Amino acid sequence: MNTETRKGDNKTSATGFIILGFFNQTQHRVFIYTIVVPAYVISMLGNIGFLILMFSDHHLHKPMYFFLSNLSFLDIWNTTVTVSTLLQSLLKGKTFISFPSCMTQLYLFITALSTEFWLLTVMAYDRFAAICKPLHYPLLMNKKNCVLLVASSWIISIVDTIAVVDVISHYSFCGSNEINHFFCDPNALLKLSCSDTQNFEILALSEGVFMAIAPFLLTLLSYIFIIVAILNICSSEGKNKAFSTCSSHLTIVFIFYGTVTVVYMSPSSMFSPEEEKMFALLYTVFIPMLNPLIYSMRNKEVKNALRNLIFRK
Repeated sequence: MNTETRKGDNKTSATGFIILGFFNQTQHRVFIYTIVVPAYVISMLGNIGFLILMFSDHHLHKPMYFFLSNLSFLDIWNTTVTVSTLLQSLLKGKTFISFPSCMTQLYLFITALSTEFWLLTVMAYDRFAAICKPLHYPLLMNKKNCVLLVASSWIISIVDTIAVVDVISHYSFCGSNEINHFFCDPNALLKLSCSDTQNFEILALSEGVFMAIAPFLLTLLSYIFIIVAILNICSSEGKNKAFSTCSSHLTIVFIFYGTVTVVYMSPSSMFSPEEEKMFALLYTVFIPMLNPLIYSMRNKEVKNALRNLIFRK
């Protein structure tokens, strides 16, 4: 049994859920599996490789690469948390997850998502300091400040997510216990609840403002100052060099915010569950795979560090 009845109440509290994954898309499951597995392997190799590269080469011991190493760690975290149940559902069709495991997965997923919002904002501020305040950059982005900025991103997310998961964990779940997703997604979970979710909707709105919209506005503000500073540079070579330092970060910001906004900030009726799962694949599997590639392709320091590591080995 996956539900237990409370005394004096006809509601039930779930003891576990069935992760459907792509069960309803039997004809596509093999195709999705052949795409997801290589993407997961490339993501792990790319992000772990970047961490090894960053710690082994002293030329990369700079604020930007310190932030990128945290982003790589987040990508490893987020992908591993969600892909574990995804692969099981692709192989088995349906997979069972206990209630505590589901809440743990939910907590780890939201924490990683929230931390990435703030970390991308920190990285935008780093680019602002480098381009708009070059003379003050060593002081603004010293080791102490860098650690403080990253630690704040983690602590805010870790503490803040507790309230979200605590509210969901106290809801009653009745009827079907089948989550129409490939992990314990908050939207998919709430559709199974027979409790009044109005308090969560208010909480989700405030969380969305604090954990997503506020970081985005700060990122946007940083880039307004950056664009103004770049336009004031006289030489075209200087403009291209300044813009090239931001292009990788901007690409990730647009892709990440775009996919997450589509899933969590759009009306629930806009997309079908199958379409939401496809969007979720982007920010849980494919963006973590692309991050190390995007940040490395046009970065001479990373290429040189990789070359040095290979020849040294």
